[in-house]
Amino acid sequence: MLFHVIKPMHNRKFYNWFLEFFLLPIGDWMLGTNYIRELRRWRNIQWFSDEKLQKTQQHSLQKLLMHAVEKVPYYRDLSIQSEDNPVAWLKKFPILYKSDIKANIGKMVLGNSSTLVKEVSSGSSGIQVEVYMSKLEASSTQALQTLLWEWAGYRLGKPLLQLGMTTTRGFVKRLKDIVLRTNYQQAFNLNSIEASEVLSSIKGNEVFFGGYASGLYAYALLAKEPVTFKSVISWGDKMFEHYRSRIESVFKSRVFDTYGCTEGFVIAGQCEEGNYHILSPHIKLELVNSEGREVEPGELGYVVVTRLDGYSMPLIRYYLGDLAIKEDPAIRCLCGRSLPMLKQIIGRDTDIVKTRSGKMLIVHFFTGILEHFPSIRQFRIVQYSLDEIVLEYIPESHIFTHDVLDAIHNVIQSKAQEDLKINFKEVEVIEPTASGKPQIIKSMLD
Repeated sequence: MLFHVIKPMHNRKFYNWFLEFFLLPIGDWMLGTNYIRELRRWRNIQWFSDEKLQKTQQHSLQKLLMHAVEKVPYYRDLSIQSEDNPVAWLKKFPILYKSDIKANIGKMVLGNSSTLVKEVSSGSSGIQVEVYMSKLEASSTQALQTLLWEWAGYRLGKPLLQLGMTTTRGFVKRLKDIVLRTNYQQAFNLNSIEASEVLSSIKGNEVFFGGYASGLYAYALLAKEPVTFKSVISWGDKMFEHYRSRIESVFKSRVFDTYGCTEGFVIAGQCEEGNYHILSPHIKLELVNSEGREVEPGELGYVVVTRLDGYSMPLIRYYLGDLAIKEDPAIRCLCGRSLPMLKQIIGRDTDIVKTRSGKMLIVHFFTGILEHFPSIRQFRIVQYSLDEIVLEYIPESHIFTHDVLDAIHNVIQSKAQEDLKINFKEVEVIEPTASGKPQIIKSMLD
């Protein structure tokens, strides 16, 4: 177990101090990042007054929009007249869709993309895009994610069982896992034996558990006996109430959900009181109706976000496809933070493909495979029985060949290690859900 590869000093607070004030700053210096400095800065910002938060956000928004129209060809070509009021100016910008990014990527990235950090969206909407950011911008995102974990009680150096999709960890990530006492486990292909082996190795109740909401739920379904964690932290997909109930029951732990996306947006997270606070100085969040007009607090709207510190590839009014409801700004949280709140996040039920042997294949199992086949433009998995799935797909006509389907079939069979029948069905369109996002998994099982 990686938890025991490095045994922290007897005084755990000292080990945390050692990480924050010595080891991790050295790592930042060596890698050209600013993770620790950003984490400390955001720890301070979260307690700003409402007035100071708004001033900080508006200043950052004005600065970003000016940068975009002056230096980024895509936005410069839009010829949008500036406004003294940054919020009014923002509303002049068109909503940015994934198809816009794919068609204009060359005009949206500043500088040489090979020197930037590339992130690829998970494709859980069925469509993937590439985004680029500097090392400093990427480490700012990591710091914000850590801040949300801290709302769950986590501190750097505390033992963490983390679920993820990258089973092959490079040297730097393996070293990070050891130093931060992280036990990294795959989440996309589970059976009860593997899940039980991982959970049975948990010693004590001071371990945190984090991962995709659907992966956490799958572990809760497969656990043979209750395990207690300090807290459970979820990200990546929708934390449905039946997920939360099962996870909290099995792991005797409270779930702290976070909301963001791979494209560099850390949008919101649950505080100690269970409320979703919006990280407003990091992003400008709009909830709009089908005509693009902002809805009132308490009304359902489509999530549109602008990252306020993303200068390498500004994403202004980026359409996520989720639906959400803002909380009444007059309502204050007992945690003491003045950060605005979301009343409800309404995502898509990503579902889980279940196999005859009891394995759970979450949505990221399939997106992690299909992302390597660019000749498939879009896809959806439909399950009618435990022995069979239908993979509906829209081909990228100019590069598609039917040999690709055989390759996809073989990879799914190999990674699932399951005799799962896969039927391929070419379609012209994949109907979206109510949120406007294409559904990636549609389960027809009872």
